[in-house]
Amino acid sequence: MSSPSKQLMLDQIKADILSKNVCPDLAKQATQLVFGVGDPNAEILFVGEAPGKKEDLQGEPFIGASGKFLNELLASIGLNRQNIYITNIVKYRPPNNRDPKASEKADFLPYLIKQIDIIKPKLIITLGRHSMEALLPPGVTISLAHGQLQEYQGRNYLPLYHPAAALYNGSLRQTLISDFQKIPSIIKTK
Repeated sequence: MSSPSKQLMLDQIKADILSKNVCPDLAKQATQLVFGVGDPNAEILFVGEAPGKKEDLQGEPFIGASGKFLNELLASIGLNRQNIYITNIVKYRPPNNRDPKASEKADFLPYLIKQIDIIKPKLIITLGRHSMEALLPPGVTISLAHGQLQEYQGRNYLPLYHPAAALYNGSLRQTLISDFQKIPSIIKTK
């Protein structure tokens, strides 16, 4: 499937979220929908939890402090944002950057699954426990699963700590850097 048709299909999912008024309470207090950006043909799809303040204002995921760290991590393995696709499970900023509610994640999950089905990445990297819990079976904990390839429902997942967690907790920073170094070899084998 060529990139333009994939992009058109992704644009349609975005239009569907808006027309179906998914999570109207979140939408009301957000500046805009933060759908996702990157290469529709990417081998790697990153899934975070929800937009923050800067993301809400600019309409692009991971552009604040954790986004800068993510860019550094990508550069450390020879990638940049043009090589990947990045999105969040919840597409509107929760008020005061609170954690997304289970109902909000459930409401947006079908749209995330459609994004995954269109992009068809070799590897889905969940950033933080919210996206991991939405995409992997119950009982998987980030403290045990981080940096370890998980195969589930015919897809390959690599749960990682959220870059924001590594900014607040210095001990997680090196863990995230080390886990990131596994990505190139995983891609080669998939």
